[in-house]
Amino acid sequence: MLASIRLRVAHHDVYEEWEQQTRKDAFVSARHEHAALSEHRRYNVEISRTQMVNSQTALHQRQLQDVQSKLSQFRGIQQQQEQKMRAAWNERNGQLWKRIESVIKLEEDKVKARLEAEQRKREEEDRKRREEERRMREEQERKLLEEQQKKQEKEKKQRQQEHDKAKQEEDQRRLKEEEARKAAQDQAADGAMQTIGTSTVAEDWKKGRELLKKLKSGPMKTVKSDKQMKSIWSAGRRQITPKIGQLTNDTETIKRVSQQLIEIVKPPVPHPKPIYFALLSSLSKAILLQAETEVTAEKRSAIPLAQVTANLLCSVERFCDVFWAKLCQRAGGWPVPLVIPAEDTDNTPFDEPARRKVLGYRPHESAAEYSTRVSGLMRVYFHILTASVDTALDPRFRLPRYWTFFARILQQPQLLEAPVGPEVIFSALDVYGAPAREIWGAQWVKLLSVLYEGATTGLLGDPSRLIGGKSAEGIAARVRVQLEIERIMGVL
Repeated sequence: MLASIRLRVAHHDVYEEWEQQTRKDAFVSARHEHAALSEHRRYNVEISRTQMVNSQTALHQRQLQDVQSKLSQFRGIQQQQEQKMRAAWNERNGQLWKRIESVIKLEEDKVKARLEAEQRKREEEDRKRREEERRMREEQERKLLEEQQKKQEKEKKQRQQEHDKAKQEEDQRRLKEEEARKAAQDQAADGAMQTIGTSTVAEDWKKGRELLKKLKSGPMKTVKSDKQMKSIWSAGRRQITPKIGQLTNDTETIKRVSQQLIEIVKPPVPHPKPIYFALLSSLSKAILLQAETEVTAEKRSAIPLAQVTANLLCSVERFCDVFWAKLCQRAGGWPVPLVIPAEDTDNTPFDEPARRKVLGYRPHESAAEYSTRVSGLMRVYFHILTASVDTALDPRFRLPRYWTFFARILQQPQLLEAPVGPEVIFSALDVYGAPAREIWGAQWVKLLSVLYEGATTGLLGDPSRLIGGKSAEGIAARVRVQLEIERIMGVL
């Protein structure tokens, strides 16, 4: 049994060996075929992926080119539209400035023609007066010579006596003529001061300050305490503000707005006096607020605002007094000009908050903001002084006041050395500096030389007393004054 098992185990079967070998060969062939198929599949997949990527890249490239083409077209259209709009805007802006310049030139020509006519009239009157004086003097000398010749024909004794008597009479005559000449000069000077409304600095300040206090304690208090009056006053005030805001530098607009404001203040049925003065106060405040906001941003806007104000000063009774009081309230002593005193008009001392309020400062207002605002107010005031009107204005708003302003401020170094000083002076020179040279001639040049010295080397040649002081605002304003004087004198 054991031998039979051993024999079977050691038996070599050829078929089984062939079957095993065949199975091995089939497995090797299958492995090679599977590797080849896998490699072929990977190759086909790579080819497909490459083709798809190339196709997508080409598609994206075409889409990018299409988008860039569209963008280029849009940019071209946008540039064309911008060019058209810019050209239209430039044309409109040019026409607007031409109109503005033509109106300004027309008004300047009117003022210049009027001043030239007045100058010619004065020169003619002076010439006639000198001619009459010369004729009278020659006549007197001729008569005196005849008397002397007659006296020489008399006897020597009487001649000496008559000679002494004639000498005594001549001395008396000359003394009387000198007295008469001085009296005539004094009378002419008094008449000229009355004509231009010359008053002292203190008087101008006192008038504005006292009227302001009377307005607050009188008409304004009465109107605010009466419901019916307050309703009428509020309605008028609401009409005034938009009228002032509609102003443009156009003659028709100025006339229309002026007439509308006059009709608001002076209706067919007159307002009671408290309402009338309250409306004058509101009208003044509206004008000054417009000056503080618009003129500080664009100085040309002062021209129509000043012209409307001048028209109102001509037509509205007591408006000059109320406007002056409100101007001094918001600009302090600069319209006069004067240094605010230590005491009020009733001799009440100012404390620091009260003095700051009287100076025109707003609550929490900086020095730079105050300087800019006051210069805007004063620019409107100087335009009022030079405005063309049909009726003589109050002396505080006539052209001679322009000269008076400079004469006064030069006598007050404290104002010149304040930072606001050169700002206000520059506004004045910018408004009427060049025409003033034509009017006042050599005297104006002397005045400008004093200001120029103060802006360059210091007042009286003292470098520590430059106008405007040492603040940044004062230095900038001082340079503007220097350049403006050089422009007026034809240096630039």
